[in-house]
Amino acid sequence: MTSPGSTRIVAALLAALLAGCAHTDTPAGAAVEALYVARDVVGDGAFGEGIEGPAFGPDGALYAVGFGRGGTIGRVTFDADGSGRADLFMTLPAGSTGNGIRFDADGFMYVADYTGHQILRIDPRDRSAGVFATLSGAHQTNDLAFAPNGMFYASDPDWRTGTGQLWRILPYGRSALLETGMGTINGVEVGPRGDVLYVNESVQRRVWAYDLDGSDGISGKRLLIAFPDHGLDGMRTDVRGNLYIARYGAGTVAVVSPQGELLHEVRLKGRKPTNVAFGGPDGRTVFVTLQDRGAIEAFRTELPGRETGQ
Repeated sequence: MTSPGSTRIVAALLAALLAGCAHTDTPAGAAVEALYVARDVVGDGAFGEGIEGPAFGPDGALYAVGFGRGGTIGRVTFDADGSGRADLFMTLPAGSTGNGIRFDADGFMYVADYTGHQILRIDPRDRSAGVFATLSGAHQTNDLAFAPNGMFYASDPDWRTGTGQLWRILPYGRSALLETGMGTINGVEVGPRGDVLYVNESVQRRVWAYDLDGSDGISGKRLLIAFPDHGLDGMRTDVRGNLYIARYGAGTVAVVSPQGELLHEVRLKGRKPTNVAFGGPDGRTVFVTLQDRGAIEAFRTELPGRETGQ
């Protein structure tokens, strides 16, 4: 028979053991945050089927193209509970249809205009728009990546032939064709140190990595990862260089390490994610535009993005 004294000793030892195994970074009584779980931010039908190109502006609002109809940009502001309210921000010049959006360090908005074969530069203060760069010979100026050195990279798919091209745009707007004869190039992004360029091909379901050596060129093309099914669309990197890839048709965002390892597949409510953007006060919320819903979903991550909204 065990004595009361020995029972108390065993209980104390067990409590100490459990305390030592606990996660020391979580304060006592604190709720465990749910990561990689999607929720609605903007509900069905607020945007049209052309919803794309999410990016956070310096005002802390989220911008995306295709608000209600083509040729528009919507602006999403947030309530204290994280829910969003979408309104029309502006209508683009006649003949222009936006896709990818990026902001520079001065707060100017850059929009890939796929019907105009150009990149527009917009001043959010007065909503004036002008042509920043013309991509002569482009099929469809699609997604944009903004590198830390001020360089832009643009994807240029030809959906009819299943091919594509890759462009570089210098900080003052001069464009150059870097590569042609690719697959249906879509998402494009730069690593957090500005030394790697990632490009994906939607139909071929491949993600390529290139070295950026500071000489305005690309080299060392290599296959990062290939997927067995569904398409690929827009993508972003976090501060460690992990890629967050919209998997169009799969209804997921794939998180892939810089070594090509599939780390997570985040299940969404919609099936056709078109692009992603990091934002929120700590930069650890990923916002996803959904074509089939005309909506925006979001999920929390462990790491902030390379580019984040406040």
